[in-house]
Amino acid sequence: MLRVENLTVKFPSRFGDFTAVQDLSMTIKPGEIHGLVGESGAGKSTVGAAIIGLLQSPGYISDGTMMLGDTDLRGLDQQEAHRLRGKRISMIFQDPQTSLNPLMRIEDQLVETILAHEDISAAAAKSRAIDLLEEMGIKDAASRMQSYPHQFSGGMRQRVVIALALCTNPELIIADEPTTALDVAVQSQVLDLIRRLAEVRKVGFMLITHDIGVIARIADTVTVMRHGKGIESGPTAQVLGNPVHTYTKQLMAAVPPLDRKIDRFMVPEKDDIVTPSMNSGAQAEAWLLSGTKSDPIGLSLSDIDVTFPGVRTSIFRKPDPFVALSEISFDVRPGSVMGIVGESGSGKSTLAKTLTGLVKPANGTMTLGSADLPGGKTRARKHPSRQLMQMVFQDPFSSLNSRHKIGDILAEPLWLYGLVKDQKERQELCADMLGLVGMPPEAINKFPHQFSGGQRQRIAVARALLARPKILICDEPTSALDVSIQAQLLNLLKDLQKAFGLTVIFISHNLSVVRQMSDDVVVLRNGRIQEKGPSEQVYEDPKADYTKRLLELTPTMPSQWMS
Repeated sequence: MLRVENLTVKFPSRFGDFTAVQDLSMTIKPGEIHGLVGESGAGKSTVGAAIIGLLQSPGYISDGTMMLGDTDLRGLDQQEAHRLRGKRISMIFQDPQTSLNPLMRIEDQLVETILAHEDISAAAAKSRAIDLLEEMGIKDAASRMQSYPHQFSGGMRQRVVIALALCTNPELIIADEPTTALDVAVQSQVLDLIRRLAEVRKVGFMLITHDIGVIARIADTVTVMRHGKGIESGPTAQVLGNPVHTYTKQLMAAVPPLDRKIDRFMVPEKDDIVTPSMNSGAQAEAWLLSGTKSDPIGLSLSDIDVTFPGVRTSIFRKPDPFVALSEISFDVRPGSVMGIVGESGSGKSTLAKTLTGLVKPANGTMTLGSADLPGGKTRARKHPSRQLMQMVFQDPFSSLNSRHKIGDILAEPLWLYGLVKDQKERQELCADMLGLVGMPPEAINKFPHQFSGGQRQRIAVARALLARPKILICDEPTSALDVSIQAQLLNLLKDLQKAFGLTVIFISHNLSVVRQMSDDVVVLRNGRIQEKGPSEQVYEDPKADYTKRLLELTPTMPSQWMS
């Protein structure tokens, strides 16, 4: 159905042409799911954009053949490519929220797409849209079509996007990281849906992802990319079960296993990695240790409730409050790592915001060490807990001020908490702190957009450490990172936690990662604790049915492949 031979994509610049994809060849048959896997910057998304004709200017295809059936995709003019796009080739993007128009109802978006490619009436288009949503597993589709995108959950929005991609009966769907931001339960639903569509409708899928567990579960064939080249390709069981290329083996070794706990993550060798000098970070390490001589402190929560105002549906009826957290009680041992897992909407991020004082609990008590923590709105900026508890957010690009240089971003906690008075000393300490987290000191004069996602997350960790915290709260710090960058960051967090005796609360929907990082674990569902206890005990012998279900749904590779 799709045949790509020797595809080469270049982006011209004043320094010469940058080759994003070089001599890539692949085929996809009807009903086949072909995985395209590799690290960030490998060229995966560029391949998808080239096939569907959405390459960003000034990028261009310099060489190669792309055939969809008997149609030469490179030989189409702009108008022909527009007619083909959406009709014969569709695309599912990573973030469904940005793929859907927030000002249009779901019905309008589906009907508009169908009418653009089909010569049918509006009533027939609406009927087909309802059938599509029902096929995607959305109950009461006729009434739900009147909703806006923000009224759906992340998984439901992704189902709507898949329905949009299918509404013209395409031959090929390019799915670019369709499950990256989804929890394991919703991810499993979306992957089962893709598999069923491939089998029943004989739609070909190009599944672009950095999640090797997803590829192992669903893909029929796979191509491994690195630096724009396809280095290994073939049936999934062959490529992942018996990899030939050294890089593929290293990539497999970086995947965190679910069935056992390991000490360190294997990191693939990189040609462009910066190796810090022997003394890099020594000043920052000594400064941190001098401020954390006292013993690590723990955290205790007792019967914490968090509620939010309900949505008013009538002027005659007071809305019921929404209960985000209910009767949350657990203890975090000093110097340990507490893992918090659960589906989207389970209350994980709300719990983190409650701990840091960004959300005020309705009931319950919180204790930091031996001191009681006040509620969020009564916790002043100068309260000691503001400094002692620091947070690393999921998206470092939005948590770092894009208008400030890295030096100014890192220096903020130093002057805010009065830790270093002299400006020159602050700059020197910030530069050395970058070395401690594996970044070059010259990064201090750059802006956040000049770094990759993994590098920005390291900068976010450095900023949190510069407050000299006792407790570090990590809210999904690796969810958007590829497997090798994730391995680097997790190794860094392990090293920092041990070196400085940090108490860490690690929040994630990735159960494999949580097992590797945590000493204890709490499982949340709908704002309530389903299970808690030592990490290995919960993973080896889960008591709650919900925990067992999460473990069963987590995409993993067969143990023989991991060995």
